[in-house]
Amino acid sequence: MIITMALLCAVILLTAYFWWGFKVLPGEKWQIVASVPSSRMEQGVWKGINFTWYGLLSANAYLVAVAVLLALMGAVGVPPLGTAILAAAMLCCCVPASRLVARIVEKKTDTFTVGGAVFVGILITPFVITLVNRIAGEALAFHIPVMPAYAAIAIAYAFGEGLGRLACISFGCCYGKPLTSSSELLRRLFAGRGFVFSGSTKKIAYAGGLEAIEVIPIQAVTAVFYTVCGLVAAGMFLSSHPVGAFLLATIATQGWRSFSETLRADYRGEGKISAYQIMGIAGVVYAVAAAWFLASEPTVTPDLTAGLRSLWSPALILFLQGIWVMIFLYTGRSTVTGATLSFHVHRDRI
Repeated sequence: MIITMALLCAVILLTAYFWWGFKVLPGEKWQIVASVPSSRMEQGVWKGINFTWYGLLSANAYLVAVAVLLALMGAVGVPPLGTAILAAAMLCCCVPASRLVARIVEKKTDTFTVGGAVFVGILITPFVITLVNRIAGEALAFHIPVMPAYAAIAIAYAFGEGLGRLACISFGCCYGKPLTSSSELLRRLFAGRGFVFSGSTKKIAYAGGLEAIEVIPIQAVTAVFYTVCGLVAAGMFLSSHPVGAFLLATIATQGWRSFSETLRADYRGEGKISAYQIMGIAGVVYAVAAAWFLASEPTVTPDLTAGLRSLWSPALILFLQGIWVMIFLYTGRSTVTGATLSFHVHRDRI
């Protein structure tokens, strides 16, 4: 009963969040959340640093992903400290990888790629878990079961990546093809339901020249698909099927990542098949092989109540807040937009 209620609450919250995001985020005013003066240019005029909704929404996505990971890991008996150490280790590898892979593939120094970060994460997860068990686990007397942890990370990623698509809508990146140049089927399917972005500082405008043109809402489709997969996989995980949950979450998300690029118009590197599509396919193959080798591990019966209870800790709440702030500052400080700020006094209010 508790599993059904938790998943139902998640559906309600996700529906409301997506309804708001799909409706308002393509608008011009939903790119910059704040501008902070950094250096003075002349009397009353300052150069500013922009902090974006991309960063805020990305931080929200990371927060949810880590909270889901903590709850699922707590459900199989892993203490919050062990999960926090594992999450921190994964973030230390994957967050920098999001910029490094984009630099290698797209030859850009001021952008991020979740696809590249996820590919790195899929490859290193079993080794990071083993390393955490041998170092921190032995010192602090905890053990992280590899297959359930791998599944929990895959499920957390599905939620985080799904919610993270809202950040892409705000920034206008990862945009779909124009409906006018799409197939008849896609035009019928998305006519009147596509995204129309406004604002010259959105990526779809300055990189794609598609401002005010209806495009396939690929970010929205991905957001819904990933979170639905995450919900189904979470149900499987909590029903003691970690291998199935891992394979569903990984194959669905990475398979869709590879296919969905055929519906996108943004630059994804040279060649008909992008490096990110190759990474997605390779990630699926790697995941199947990993599941084959790790499937023999003894299954732990999850207890969702214990997992949710483990979240209610001042130290853990502060840890989650710290992750939110770190991600917001790392991804939210815009390096591709600038601001000129002017300040004045309201004489009639003196």
